[in-house]
This record gives sequence, structure tokens and C-alpha cells, in this order.
Amino acid sequence: MGKPTGFLEYDRKTGRAADPLQRIKDFHEFHTPLTEEKQREQGARCMECGVPFCQSGMVLGGMVSGCPLNNLVPEWNDLVYNGNWTQAFNRLKKTNSFPEFTSRVCPAPCEAACTCGLHGDPVSIKENERAVIEKAYETGKAKARPPKLRTDKKIAVIGSGPAGLAAADQLNKRGHNVTVFEREDRLGGLLMYGIPNMKLEKQIIERKIAVMRQEGINFVTGADVGHNYKAGKLKRDYDCIILACGASNPRDIPVPGRDSEGIFFAVDFLKSTTKSLLNSNLEDGNYISAKDKHVLVIGGGDTGNDCVGTVIRHGCASVTQLEMMPKLPDRRAEGNAWPQWPKVCKTDYGQEEAIAVFGHDPRLYQTTVKEFIRDESGKVCKAILVSLHAQKDPETGRTTMAPTEGSEKEVPADLVLIAAGFLGAQNYVADAFGVELNERSNAATEAGGYLTNVENVFAAGDMHRGQSLVVWAIREGREVAREVDKWLMGYTNLA
Repeated sequence: MGKPTGFLEYDRKTGRAADPLQRIKDFHEFHTPLTEEKQREQGARCMECGVPFCQSGMVLGGMVSGCPLNNLVPEWNDLVYNGNWTQAFNRLKKTNSFPEFTSRVCPAPCEAACTCGLHGDPVSIKENERAVIEKAYETGKAKARPPKLRTDKKIAVIGSGPAGLAAADQLNKRGHNVTVFEREDRLGGLLMYGIPNMKLEKQIIERKIAVMRQEGINFVTGADVGHNYKAGKLKRDYDCIILACGASNPRDIPVPGRDSEGIFFAVDFLKSTTKSLLNSNLEDGNYISAKDKHVLVIGGGDTGNDCVGTVIRHGCASVTQLEMMPKLPDRRAEGNAWPQWPKVCKTDYGQEEAIAVFGHDPRLYQTTVKEFIRDESGKVCKAILVSLHAQKDPETGRTTMAPTEGSEKEVPADLVLIAAGFLGAQNYVADAFGVELNERSNAATEAGGYLTNVENVFAAGDMHRGQSLVVWAIREGREVAREVDKWLMGYTNLA
């Protein structure tokens, strides 16, 4: 511990975010990093406490506390403080395949579990992580390192999201011959088309993919396995197959008027914007536009927030975001003690921008759609909303949200975006390989394992665990790589 009094001497500081009214003028990342001197001071705030909950990855109260990757946070925080950036990078990469991604899009359960946060502000772990990886790229430490020896084993990874990329990265380091198949025209899965540029610029993904190519990993785009690419051929050509296809079935809102024109799933909306932005800076017009429209976003999570930020950049006339559950408290409740994940209300970047543009928070809590109204041409033009209240199911005892009679109200809605989460893997990929799904529509495996009912087919990431965080996908990618390596070689030395 280089600075025992650092947490007393330095206040928490993070990179400056651009003013909301300025940053909505483009789709770029909008945080200015701290100077190296100030970043080192933030590293000094780490107490290197006796029990580092930040790296625990435990489940407390039904939610994860600390980093699911078990990142060696106190170690590289101290190395940042001491200016030993090379060793900080080495320690960070011991557990995290893609700190360039997690330092931008992870909600930082590590910081929520930081001991400094018990009576003050937690260490800025996420920004320290970003400083370490960016310094590594600047100094050439993050360059390609191909394996010195190759095995004769061939592995196919289906899906180039964080789970698939993490598995490919680890298995390639072991010396196996890895090919990643992606059905889209660009690599990255939901990192590429599901997360807006404001949170993750796409050149960050392409930079890492370029390194992985140099290290010997093969990538095939436009390969929709189960449709235009035959599963049987992969089973013949490869010793092992890893399915990392994500949880791609969006949850729908089955109410009257759902078939009206102008209602889209959030992932399709976000994908159309990002693809057009990358292809033509939106000049080709091949995207779902929110310009001058009254937008209704259904879903209060991260994807819903991303939709809010995106439609504002389009120039929408208004935006309303629906959240079925009650508003969370502004401070921790007594039953939500540290180091549990803090169940408190968070105003994210999209909501900040809506407040700046329209003068009020776009969220309506305990509210859902009862009906969509269409105009004479079949386009959605209004929505009937209804308030919800909590009630207990007399049979199961579970608390559910039920409509409140007489609470209906009408709002304008020219564009509706459904961001209500995902229900599991798409059946056609699993069917192509004969992989069984469980009751949650995820690839079925034994508890704690990744091997499916098919001898040489494994599953990982959201396809295996259901919709989750990028950091969990990376963990599953690394774990399935370890299991595959042992299955192929009889032992494994992968971390």
C-alpha cells in the first residue's frame, strides 16, 4: 500500500463529462480523462483493505457484489499510484480479457463494494482501469503477442460478442486454432450494434479485433450459422464448438394495437442507427429516425436509457420512458446494507440529456402500456398508459404489479421502442446443433459447467446464463475456454 493516507488526502474525482446540450450534437464518447498526475492520486485513494470486497464477485441479497472477474483491483490501484503502468497492465490482464470494453460500459459493481464507499465516495476503479489499458496502447504494451507453439486442435466460436471473443482470446493464447463466426457484417456482437457510440466508440472494438487477428485468430462475418452456414459442416471441420450467440429474443408487449406501424424493438432501433452512422454518418437515411417524433420508450434499464440518448440526438419532439417498478430510493434503504449492490435511483446520461433538453425527467414509474392507437394509415400515433400497483398473488405469495383501475391516460406516440429485456437464445442456432434449451430458453448444461447435451458443443455468455452484463459474459468466455481446453487436452493451464 503506497499511500496509507491517500483516501483521507484526496477526494474522488472522475473525468469531466461534456455538457448535455453540447454532447447531444454528435455520437462521440463525451468524457475527458483526468491528467496522469490526477489519475495517480485516484489510485492512491485505494485503502488496500483487509477484505477487498471490490474483487469478490459474491452474490449478496440476490445481486453481485464486487467484480465478477475477480480483478486484482487493490494491486493495480497501487501500481497506478506509483506510476508503474506496465505492471498495472500485466496485473489487470491476468483476469480481464477486455478492460477497454469494461472500463467504458460496465456499471462497476467493484465500486459499489469499495470499502471507501461505506462512509464516503468509492475509489474511481473504473476510470483507473481505463487509464491503465489506454496507457498500455499508447506505449505499445497492448500489442499482439501470438502464441509461440500451436496445437493441432481446431475450435469454432459462434458469436463475436464479449463471451465469444473472450473464449477465442484465451484458447488462442493456449495455441489452439480458433475461428470466430459472426452473422452480422461487423464483429463485436452487442458491443458493436447494441451499445451506442456515446458509451463505446466502435474503433475501440476494431482496435482490439486487429490485435486478435495479428495473434492468429480467424474471423468470418456474414456467417449466420443455422441459416446460411451449416452446423453439420462445422461439426465435421472442428474438434470443438462454442455457442456464444447471446440472448437475442426480445420480450414483447402483447397489447391491442401492437401491430401498428412505428413500433420497434430497442435493439433493432439501436442497430439501425449505429450501422447507418458507421456506413455514412447517417447520410444514407437507412435507420429508424426519431426526428420530430414523440417517442415512447418502454423499459427503464440501460437499453431504455440508450434509446433515450439516441432519440435526443436524432432530434425527437419529446421522449417518455416507462418503468413498471416503483422509483428506487435516493439513498440506501436499511435492508440494503453495504457491500450489497446499492438499490438506489440512478439518473443516467440519456435521462440527464432529456432533462437538459425538455426540462424534466422522462421516466414515468409504475406505468405500462394498455393499448396502442393507430391513425388511418396504420401508424401508431398515441398510447393509452395505465398506472400499476403492487399486489400479492394469493396462490404463490409473489408480489406482482397490477393495473390500477381508472388510471388510464393518453400520450402522443409516433415512435415506440420496446426495451423490456430478452427471453433467451434464438432457437434456430440451438436446433441446428441439437442443443437442448432449459425452461428459460437458455442452452442447458450441468450446474457450473458449459458442455451441452451434444458431445463437443459448449455454450457460454448470455446464451448460457440469460441476459446479463458484459463483465459476466467475459467471465463465462474465460471459463468455457478453460473447460474446452481441458476437454481437448486432458488438462489446462488457462487462468
